Amino acid sequence: MKLLPLAIGFAALSALPTHAQVVDKKALTLEGAKRAIAAAVAAAKKGNATGVIAVVDDGGNLMALERLDNTFGAGANISIGKARTAVLFKRPTKAFEEIIGKGRTAMVALKDFTPLQGGVPIVVDSQIVGGIGVSGGDWATDERIAREAVESIGASWRIDGK
Repeated sequence: MKLLPLAIGFAALSALPTHAQVVDKKALTLEGAKRAIAAAVAAAKKGNATGVIAVVDDGGNLMALERLDNTFGAGANISIGKARTAVLFKRPTKAFEEIIGKGRTAMVALKDFTPLQGGVPIVVDSQIVGGIGVSGGDWATDERIAREAVESIGASWRIDGK
């Protein structure tokens, strides 16, 4: 008889609604990643820029990458790092470059951290769904290409949507 209250407790817990345990979450599709890459390539070519464009999902995992001709060899790893940093730290990498430039150099010791301008999150309905990183041009060009690519697919690169 001592097990009866325990059994009743388990029965009551199993009757609770399960919808409280899940959330609706936006996700970047492969098609969306490819569209972002195509937009970045178009923006780069428009400005006669070179570069490598990487798109990652909301966990920082590589979804798509394209390397334009005449881009330096390390560009691929740098663009992936920029995209991952933007996603995992939830802000454009430009912010970190500025923070470090103002003297917060201890940040460079962070693991899997690429504080170079040119990485931005991809934000839809205030949710980060991925990130894009561009490497190969000067810092301002990388940043411009990444932002233009995100905006061209109907997303934002700002968390607050502004």
